[in-house]
Amino acid sequence: MPRFFVLGDSIDLAAGTIVIDGENAHHITRSLRMAPGERITVCDGVKNEYDCVFVHADGEHVLCKIRNKTELSTEPPFEVSVFQALPKGDKLDTIIQKSVECGASSIRTFESEFCVAREKSDTAQRKLERRSRIALEAAKQCGRGVVPKVLSTVDFKTAINEAALADIPIFCYEGEGTLPLGKLISDKRKELGDTLCTPKISVVIGSEGGFSAEESKFAKENGMLMAGLGRRILRAETVAGFVLACLVYEFEL
Repeated sequence: MPRFFVLGDSIDLAAGTIVIDGENAHHITRSLRMAPGERITVCDGVKNEYDCVFVHADGEHVLCKIRNKTELSTEPPFEVSVFQALPKGDKLDTIIQKSVECGASSIRTFESEFCVAREKSDTAQRKLERRSRIALEAAKQCGRGVVPKVLSTVDFKTAINEAALADIPIFCYEGEGTLPLGKLISDKRKELGDTLCTPKISVVIGSEGGFSAEESKFAKENGMLMAGLGRRILRAETVAGFVLACLVYEFEL
């Protein structure tokens, strides 16, 4: 069944209707060629899903009648922000897509010392919009209850300062002085106990060259937990999905 995300003010619970407009309306009427009476799934982005019937289309708008409202249970029992150093080529597309599928609540890109790719100011906004569309499509495909935010690119120190605010701030590092990821998560969960029903987690991931010794030192001194990811070296585009899968196993499975 086609699935769409809409803003809350498009939903009229009193009238039992939802109005879909913009690109979504065009997709329903022109690409999918849906007809009145067909069913549509609508999500409000705050974990509520609506089983609807397409009533009619009027120019740029599609009117749907709500049949049933349910609270989604597809969101993980944690909030995880992925901080990804800019990788080369189109690898970031895959990283965003798989991060959304594996439960990320936001993705923040940043520039680190070993990044080959750099954000250009004249194309930054266009790239951010494209990355946000990738997140939206991934959220639709995997049945998420929210659309994870893709945030603008910042410098390394800004990224670390943001990431360090999490309850479990994970810094993925292949050098010395790390704890195995599983032990790190387990130990931190025991330390936190039952004080947090939805812990906030951050995961900082390097580009193809990883992090410099100075960067890892800065991260550690500013509260990040140094995590080792096993005996094998993972590609930059593999790490986010790998770590998020480990978190899902620890907290959900």
